[in-house]
Amino acid sequence: MKILTVSTLYPNNKEPKHGIFVRNRLNHLRQHFADVDAKVIAPVPWFPLRIPFGPFSEYAKFVGVAERETRDGIDVLHPRYLVIPKIGMYLTPFFLARAMKKAARQLASEGFECDVIDGHYFFPDGVAIRELAESLGKPYTVTARGTDINLIPQYPRARRWIRRVAEQAGHCMTVCKALKDSLLEFAPVGNKTTVLRNGVDLDFFQPSDEAQQRAAKQAYGVDEQTPLLVSVGHLIERKGHHLVIEALQQHPTAQLFIAGDGPQRQSLTALVDKLGLSARVTFMGALSQEDLRDLYRAADALILASSREGWANVLLEAMACGTPVVATNLWGTPEVVADPVAGVLVDRNAEAISNGITALLAAGISRQATRHYAQGFDWLSTSQGQHQIFSALIKSDVEGSKESLAC
Repeated sequence: MKILTVSTLYPNNKEPKHGIFVRNRLNHLRQHFADVDAKVIAPVPWFPLRIPFGPFSEYAKFVGVAERETRDGIDVLHPRYLVIPKIGMYLTPFFLARAMKKAARQLASEGFECDVIDGHYFFPDGVAIRELAESLGKPYTVTARGTDINLIPQYPRARRWIRRVAEQAGHCMTVCKALKDSLLEFAPVGNKTTVLRNGVDLDFFQPSDEAQQRAAKQAYGVDEQTPLLVSVGHLIERKGHHLVIEALQQHPTAQLFIAGDGPQRQSLTALVDKLGLSARVTFMGALSQEDLRDLYRAADALILASSREGWANVLLEAMACGTPVVATNLWGTPEVVADPVAGVLVDRNAEAISNGITALLAAGISRQATRHYAQGFDWLSTSQGQHQIFSALIKSDVEGSKESLAC
């Protein structure tokens, strides 16, 4: 089974955590099924200069990404595509398709011809993937992961394009039921849409018991009696770090560690200073997976105040380490936090988040119980679902080719 995974969401040598959930899903598929031979096309935006701040910093961070690399034993190509900020929304899919086709031709010249395309993110990626699949004459799947379904379809033109991608796909996947329901509101593809949630690496994200957690807190300079709260994610409005900071005012003994980087760093720091919380809020910057794991093992609670999430991996990562969560009650999050030992669901405002923190800390949830809950979210069932879908598409494609030859 030769799979070509195609997505702009994939790690690279400059951003090793970029799209790590796509990488994790592919790796676990390969681990569970030895017949899978995979290559990856992960286009990156072209930008001439590396600018660490300002409106173009999000594009400039891709300067220096290797054109080709091997990650986890997989050959990964990073062709460049043109992005025109603000006005290029409907041009990007065509630039992406051009880059994808060029990379696919390179792989073909080296002898790799895929059986199926494993695509991720419906717009702009999915639009380009549909064109790539058509040029190769191969079936494709697309996985919905969040804003491609819960935000972008508010634009009528993009909505029409996404519907076309879904209708022509061999199969559609979503990481939560909420995204599937939203997709089916405008694309009649219920007969070929499957929910395949993300899993969590239970071997990597190991739990701490109560004694180990207290020791881990002390390693961060936090007294064992002090509640340690953690907020993880890109420093943008959608992640809601500002709401967590505001909620901290009602918890005068707690410490808040914020892991992540992004354009709101300066405004969030100013908010902390304005509220007089500088002694109790620590900005940790972007952390490696290893450092995040250590932080989860030390924390009393993870707080996720997002306005939109498909399937928030940080929730399961924290739970796997024994840390319960307070999370906004929207999109796929209720499917993750579906038991009291997992945590508390709240509305998206500072008061509700504060009340959720109070309730969670008072509940006295054992870390072992939270870990046991997370163990129900391993990767095996997701990998089995993928393999079945890909196998069926490949079989159908081969049979269709034989019928065409017979005619």
